[in-house]
Amino acid sequence: MSKYKTAPEDIVPFVQKFAFGAGNLANQLFPAALGAFMYYLVVAFKMDPLDAALLTSIPRVLDAITDPIMGYITDNTRSKWGRRKPYIMLGAFITGISFMIMWQLNPEDSSTFHFWYILVMSFVFYIGYTIFATPLIGLGYEMTSDYNERTRLMASSQIIGQIAWMIAPWLWWVIAQPDIFSTQTEGVRVVAIYTGVICLVLAVLPALICKEVDQTNLEGQSDLSFSALQDNLKNLFKGMKQILFNKEFLRVCGATFLVYNGFQIIAQFSLFIIVYYMFNGDYGAAGQWPAWYNTLAAASTIFIVIPIITKMAEKWGKKNAFLISTSISVFGYAMKWWGFNPDIVWLMFIQIPFMSFGIGGLFTLMMSMTADLCDLDELNNGMPRKEGTFGAVYWLMVKIGYALALGLSGLILKIVGWDQNAATQTVETLTNLRIADVLVPMITAVLAVIVMWNYGISEEKANEIREELVARRGKL
Repeated sequence: MSKYKTAPEDIVPFVQKFAFGAGNLANQLFPAALGAFMYYLVVAFKMDPLDAALLTSIPRVLDAITDPIMGYITDNTRSKWGRRKPYIMLGAFITGISFMIMWQLNPEDSSTFHFWYILVMSFVFYIGYTIFATPLIGLGYEMTSDYNERTRLMASSQIIGQIAWMIAPWLWWVIAQPDIFSTQTEGVRVVAIYTGVICLVLAVLPALICKEVDQTNLEGQSDLSFSALQDNLKNLFKGMKQILFNKEFLRVCGATFLVYNGFQIIAQFSLFIIVYYMFNGDYGAAGQWPAWYNTLAAASTIFIVIPIITKMAEKWGKKNAFLISTSISVFGYAMKWWGFNPDIVWLMFIQIPFMSFGIGGLFTLMMSMTADLCDLDELNNGMPRKEGTFGAVYWLMVKIGYALALGLSGLILKIVGWDQNAATQTVETLTNLRIADVLVPMITAVLAVIVMWNYGISEEKANEIREELVARRGKL
C-alpha cells in the first residue's frame, strides 16, 4: 500500500471528476459510434471494406498531424477563461455538428460519391475533434499533482468513458431494427443526429465545470501572434524533441500503441464472427447477441477491471499494475477461440472479463503515468509546462497506429477472402478470421509487456520530482 497520503488540496472534487468524465465519454463515444456507422457503410451502403477502412484511417492521419500543433497552442494560451476551456467549448460544437452532417447519406448516390463526401466531412470532424480533445487531455493531466489522485481521476474518467462502449453496440442494433426504421440507411441518418447532440452536450461540461490550474506561476509561454509564427514553429519542434527524447514516455507510447491498436485491428471482427460464424449470416437469429457481447465487455471494464487496476496501482505501483493486467488480457484473448461456439452461444461471455483487463486498464494507467512524466519534463527542461503537447504527442502515436490498425483490419478482411456481397462466408474465410482475431491482440500485448518491463517512475520517484518542482517555483 502507498505510504504517501493525498493532501486535501490535491483531491479533485466529485463534480469536477464527473464533468471531466463526461468529456471523456464524448471523447470515446465519437470513435465508438464511428465504428458502428462504418460497419453500415459496408453492409447497408455496400461499400468495399477496404474503401471503408481507408475512410476511417486517412482522416486520422490529419488528426494526428494537427494534434501537436493544438497541444502547443493550448499550452501557450493565456486568457481569463484559461488555457484549455475555450478550445474545449469550440471543438465540442464543431465536432458534434459535423458528425451529424457527415452521416446524412442518400442510398441512391454512388459509393464513389459516398467515399468523397464522408472523406471531406471527416476532415472537418477531425479538426474539431482535435480542438476539443487535445486541451481536454491536457486539462486532465493538470487537475491534480498527486501520484495516486491522478490514477483515481483517470479511473473515474475511464469508468464514465466506458459507457460509450456500452452505448455503441446498441447503435448498431437500433439502426438494424425494421420496427424502428424502414431501412438501415434511414437508421444511420437519424441515429447520427441523436448521437451528435448527446456528444455535444457531454463535451461542453468540462469547459463549464472543471477548474484549471492557477496561471500565476506559469512561465516561459510563447507569443501566439502571427508575427511570431517562425519562433513558434521552432519552439513547437523543440518541445516535441524534448518529449520524444524522454525514454520513459516512449515506453508509455510504445506500450499504448501495441495494446490499443492490437485491439483496434480486430475490434469489429467479433461482430462478423458472431453473425457469420455463430449464426451463419442470419441477422435475425443473431439478434441482440453482438450488442450484449460488447455491452458486457464495457460493463466488466467499469465494474470489475478499473476498480481492481486502481487498487493494484496504489498497492504495487502503476507499472506493475500494467504488467499484470496486460498479462491477464493475453489469457482472455486466447479463450476467444473456444468462447465463440455456435453450439453454446452464451460461452462467448466467459472470456470477456479477462480480455477487458488489457484495453480496460490501459488508459487509466497510461494517462496517469503521462501526468507524472509532465513533471519529469519540467524538472529536466523547465517551463513552459507541456501537458497539452504531451497529450498531443501521446495521442499522435495512438492515432497513427489507429489509422494503420483500421487499414490492416480492412486488409485482413480482404486477405481472408471476405465477400461483402455474400449472404454467408466460406468455412476457410471464417477460420482464418478467427485465427487473426485471437493471435493479433495476443502478440501485441506480449510485446507491450516487454516494452514496459523497465519503466522507471515509481511513486517514490514521482514524489521526489514533485517536491523539487514545488521548491523551485511554488505550487500551481
